[in-house]
Amino acid sequence: MSKVATIEIDGKKYEFPVVEGTENELGIDIKKLRAEAGVITLDRGYKNTGSCESAITFLNGEEGILRYRGYSIESLAEKADFLEVAYLLIFGELPTKTQLDKFYADIKEESTVDEEMKKILDGFPKSAHPMGVLSSLTSALIAFNPSSVNVESEEEMYKAIVKILGKFPVLAAWTLRKKNSLPLNYGDDSLGYVENLHKMMFEKPGKSYKVDKAVIDALDKLLILHADHEQNCSTSTVRMVGSSHAGLFASISAGISALWGPLHGGANQAVIEMLERIKEDGGDTKKFMAKAKDKEDPFRLMGFGHRVYKNFDPRAKIIKKSADEVLGQLGVDDPVLDIAKGLEKEALEDQYFVDRKLYPNVDFYSGIIYRALGIPVEMFTVMFALGRLPGWIAQWREMRLMKEPIGRPRQIYTGENLREFKEVEKR
Repeated sequence: MSKVATIEIDGKKYEFPVVEGTENELGIDIKKLRAEAGVITLDRGYKNTGSCESAITFLNGEEGILRYRGYSIESLAEKADFLEVAYLLIFGELPTKTQLDKFYADIKEESTVDEEMKKILDGFPKSAHPMGVLSSLTSALIAFNPSSVNVESEEEMYKAIVKILGKFPVLAAWTLRKKNSLPLNYGDDSLGYVENLHKMMFEKPGKSYKVDKAVIDALDKLLILHADHEQNCSTSTVRMVGSSHAGLFASISAGISALWGPLHGGANQAVIEMLERIKEDGGDTKKFMAKAKDKEDPFRLMGFGHRVYKNFDPRAKIIKKSADEVLGQLGVDDPVLDIAKGLEKEALEDQYFVDRKLYPNVDFYSGIIYRALGIPVEMFTVMFALGRLPGWIAQWREMRLMKEPIGRPRQIYTGENLREFKEVEKR
């Protein structure tokens, strides 16, 4: 028997169907609520509102579970590479060797960016934030690819997907190279996707590029761990913009802008900025741990706990190992990273943080790794966007294939009632 929910308003009862997901999640389908009862729901921030049904990512914050298409994040981070995960998220299944080889070959074929894009990049000052530059360049791709995607055509959808996967790393690398006053370059077809990205970012003129396996492995894992995270702010933005039938590039550009905020993708940047402040204050981690526990103190410990994961962040457990390996391999001597390790140790041992499950999260460790790799703090969110790209594509594709209606939230009006207009002389 189908489940129903009953809502009573002014003594009158209304019944609405209850939808059950494959992981036993329940949701009340209220699409007829306003039509039948004349009311709407009010849910600031949509914390209890399901905006869609999706088969891409399952997240259980209470139990610390994250799965892509049914595969645990732990198994994917250990056994798959980033492109395999991208294919899985977008198309629903892990690729065969033939499918993966073709996927990469097609992405490489689309990894050239129109030379006119360099003129757009030249228009930005070096002081421009990389996320603003990346969002603008991604949006500008539309000008060089003006035809809209026919979502009924698998071939057209596939071409749009490999095109953005091919060009996006180039735009991200150029953003960094512009900031560092390095000449713009292209990739190397002989390298893997993540190696190629790293080379485009860091290759110096006149110097041979050397690959460090520990660095590439850590980057690969970071990209995988950030690849999708259910209906977060940027992903919901991509789906909302796409629901108007805006194209893939425009929708992703909007997602980049949403990711830019310090409450979302900017969190790992905030971690390093916090560590810098602690260093400038003398580096006393115990002092700042005490400040974090003081409710009267405005200081907040960044990179600990998570608004979704109420127990632990499964991604943090995975990336902690990579952080330890990278720091050991590179032998980085950096007082800011020493402070980070001190905070981590104290938080894991301090009963106040243990009782409240305020463990270091993925933003804490990703910030440490990016700093160790020599990535400027302003580029951290760009790295996040590189990882999240497959998730955005998958969510946009799913939304369009499911023919979801245009997003159009309601509101409760709290302004003035009808007023009589007065001529300016009488005001």
